[in-house]
Amino acid sequence: MFEIHTQLAVRERSEQGPLIITPEQCAKYLSSIEDLAQEAFVIITLNTKNRAISKHLISLGTLNSALVHPREVFRVAIMDCANALLLAHNHPSGDVTPSAEDIKITRQLVSAGQIMGIKVLDHVILGSGSGSQTSNPFLSLREAGLVKFS
Repeated sequence: MFEIHTQLAVRERSEQGPLIITPEQCAKYLSSIEDLAQEAFVIITLNTKNRAISKHLISLGTLNSALVHPREVFRVAIMDCANALLLAHNHPSGDVTPSAEDIKITRQLVSAGQIMGIKVLDHVILGSGSGSQTSNPFLSLREAGLVKFS
């Protein structure tokens, strides 16, 4: 026998989150992870007007890596009824240069998002002090042209 389960995905919002359309706004919104001693991979789910619905910690890793899988990223995006999302993680070393793995997972998530109908707008890497006036406090993979976001 099969059981049919239905859930109604309706959520009432009392206030809108901040508008996040630039890497600077993303870095400011996630400043709480910039000085962690281990990598933290976070997503910001966005509505159709690019206002933040929520931020979610997807993975808390080690000093120089965090395990990320599309399943966990898109599970929370779907639960939030997100139209789009922003990816972000910190580099505890402070060096925002993306690794080959950073680029690889970003490409995988962009592809998965295309299948799911949820746009991945950017992946921002935060160094130490992203909220401060340091020379390179963060890096946008979109702005750097390292990944094709559609």
